[in-house]
Amino acid sequence: MRVEGFEGKPYEASGDHSPPPDYPFTGEDSEITGEGLFVPPLNFAMVDNGVFRSGFPDSTNFSFLQSLGLRSIINLCPETYPEANNEFLKTNAIRLFQFGIDGCKYFLQEPFVNIPEETIREALNVVLDVKNHPVLIHCKRGKHRTGCVVGCLRKLQRWCLSSIFVEYQRFAAAKARVTDQRFIERFDVSNMNDIPITFSCSKR
Repeated sequence: MRVEGFEGKPYEASGDHSPPPDYPFTGEDSEITGEGLFVPPLNFAMVDNGVFRSGFPDSTNFSFLQSLGLRSIINLCPETYPEANNEFLKTNAIRLFQFGIDGCKYFLQEPFVNIPEETIREALNVVLDVKNHPVLIHCKRGKHRTGCVVGCLRKLQRWCLSSIFVEYQRFAAAKARVTDQRFIERFDVSNMNDIPITFSCSKR
């Protein structure tokens, strides 16, 4: 893991653990307020209170991300973060956690190479630490690597597998991979930290 320094309006989840409605955003959706143009990143959505997901953000998304008041970003791509993104992080005192999962190596090759489970666990531990909230989880397209992290989080939240896979497929669409879903199904959450009480599914 690589960590770089610096240190919204929550959606009210229903009791049925269903994904929030009307998402993901394609990146073409936008909201104009005065002269400002707010464009969410590709595949942007709220995961839970203080937790968001998306594809790789660029400069057209910075105003929108700024409106979220992010404290942290989890980048699941191995490439060096672009200079413009680093400057945005510095200006807004956002901490970067980078977990370099090679999408080609782990998600495209055949025979399938195991997804690095320990890396997924490390990313989940960052998500579970409310001191990092609000936090954005992203990879390149917000589909596979991000989908695996969110899917494993859903297991911690005690979602049934069918609901987890519905959410995964909603983002992955035609690119959905059986291997990702198999990884999520087999992921062992028994030794993970408890879900913080700020999460919508937690008992208060």
